[in-house]
Amino acid sequence: MDFIYQTWPWYFSGFCIGLIMLIVIYFGKAFGLSSNLRSLCAMTGVGKKVSFFDFDWKSNRWNLLIVFGSMLGGYFAVHFLSSPSNVSLDPKSLVALTQLGIDIPNGKLLPNSLFGSSAFSSIKTISILIIGGFLVGFGSRYAGGCTSGHAISGLSNLQIPSLKAVIGFFVGGLIMIHFILPLIF
Repeated sequence: MDFIYQTWPWYFSGFCIGLIMLIVIYFGKAFGLSSNLRSLCAMTGVGKKVSFFDFDWKSNRWNLLIVFGSMLGGYFAVHFLSSPSNVSLDPKSLVALTQLGIDIPNGKLLPNSLFGSSAFSSIKTISILIIGGFLVGFGSRYAGGCTSGHAISGLSNLQIPSLKAVIGFFVGGLIMIHFILPLIF
């Protein structure tokens, strides 16, 4: 049982993801989480006004189950199977957080100033969350999928557009962390 409560090694987690992708590919499906947002919008009937949402969302019900299972599994893992003491942050990361004015997460994975309930009392934090959410939504739509769809499903299908998107995700992430994030904080 100790294996379940510890952080799993990359080779075990990667094997599990690869196994799931083989099953998805075998059934002729394409995995991606952002496509579920389109399905959820189509379920509301907005497709009558916006042609982009006018499609057979019922054919993507299986993907909605993956999202629900991911949320349920994440909740179960955090509340019943994990111990924050198993995860240690790099000392350089802790110094960088302090320099940006972000509190060091004590016994938690996430800084309380960004992800705690007190974060919602700051206009700056709320603005960052809203603008960031918009940019992620726009970016995933513009790229034709999210990181999970391109990096996991697209690369396993050897799709060149997915390779380009993943390279763009990484370059954008590096620019954000090294240049834009210090300006924000």
